[in-house]
Amino acid sequence: MIRNVLSIAGSDPSGGAGIQADLKAFSARGVYGMAVVTALTAQNTQGVSGVHLVPPQFVADQINAVFADVRVDAVKIGMIANAGIAEAVAAALADHRDIPIVIDPVMIAKGGAALLAPEAVDVLTRRLLPLATLLTPNLPEAAALLHQPVAANRAEMAAQAEQLRALGPAAVLVKGGHLESDESPDVLATADGLHWFEARRVPTKNTHGTGCTLSSALAAELAKGVSVREAVAIAKEYLAGAVAAAGSLTVGSGHGPVQHFHALWNDGE
Repeated sequence: MIRNVLSIAGSDPSGGAGIQADLKAFSARGVYGMAVVTALTAQNTQGVSGVHLVPPQFVADQINAVFADVRVDAVKIGMIANAGIAEAVAAALADHRDIPIVIDPVMIAKGGAALLAPEAVDVLTRRLLPLATLLTPNLPEAAALLHQPVAANRAEMAAQAEQLRALGPAAVLVKGGHLESDESPDVLATADGLHWFEARRVPTKNTHGTGCTLSSALAAELAKGVSVREAVAIAKEYLAGAVAAAGSLTVGSGHGPVQHFHALWNDGE
């Protein structure tokens, strides 16, 4: 049975991040993708120049329309933008706690643009984090959620992962891509303790949408019924391949996208 996975996120017209990246990752991982749009952005590989938010009630209407008709096997939540949308998403998902929910707390774009209003952090923490099967912050996002300095080493990453899990998520994956190191380790905090996932850093500027892609791949694997720990291993390997193959794309002149279909395409032929 092909699984159905829903993304609740913003749109990236250049196709590298947001719901466009989510749908590509879903397809690459063999699941049927759906998308509820929370925001329209004007952006490309060089940055975000504008954001147009969808009214919270209409975000809820989209979610309710999907659940009223389609079996949803997992949900990925990305850009929620403000407190009103966060509240609407939390309320719409309150009766669907039986399915895996992956939250990627999209707060800052690659180019530095803020994608989450400060007042929304409290709502995200109180209302959405307790719904999460898995929370996937990078180092700046983990620090912002905890109102702490950005972790600078593995010990601080591990401590913040455990502190975030205490806020309600069943599991937390703190991503170490921002560490000043040749390595890019991630740490997973679960009820069973800490688990480290290692990877060498790929020398490339084409990292647009890596967080969206990883969280979507995780949701796809959880929809298939695998464990969180196994899902992280599979999704991290998939993302590493997508980043390594990003050079085969010629998209934009800034932070280019990853190659979501690296295992399926033959250099565009």
